[in-house]
Amino acid sequence: MLGNLSRRLRWLGYDAEYRNDLPDEEMMRIAREESRLLVTRDRALAGRRGVHALFIAATDLDAQVQAVVAALGPSHGSTRCTVCNGELEPLSPEQAAPLVPPYVARTQTDFVRCRRCLRVYWPGTHWSGLQVWGERADARHVDDQREETSPG
Repeated sequence: MLGNLSRRLRWLGYDAEYRNDLPDEEMMRIAREESRLLVTRDRALAGRRGVHALFIAATDLDAQVQAVVAALGPSHGSTRCTVCNGELEPLSPEQAAPLVPPYVARTQTDFVRCRRCLRVYWPGTHWSGLQVWGERADARHVDDQREETSPG
């Protein structure tokens, strides 16, 4: 249910594992063992005892992200692999050259690689749009915090 949300949270730097192939009991067990917050649109699952869960009522992606950021606070980590959630490590242009299309190797200088799936990332044409989106998400969280702390 929340695959797009998990990709966006990873892009923001949250450690966001996503599994939609497991029964509830198994997801709860993993969440407990790994001290994870179980984020779900399943109200019954979120209300179960023995697991720290966050129910997401929103269907809009931006509202879903805001609900998680409000619950956890802004991420202070680096971005993660949007596909597998692995940690990203810097990659020199020389290391990246054989792993990316020739045009990208000639025109880009900043690369990172996922330690888990080895996918290579660089600031492509969609990068500026994602940066603006991330800045908006952070700004909305700051605005929400101001509203909560302002005298009423």
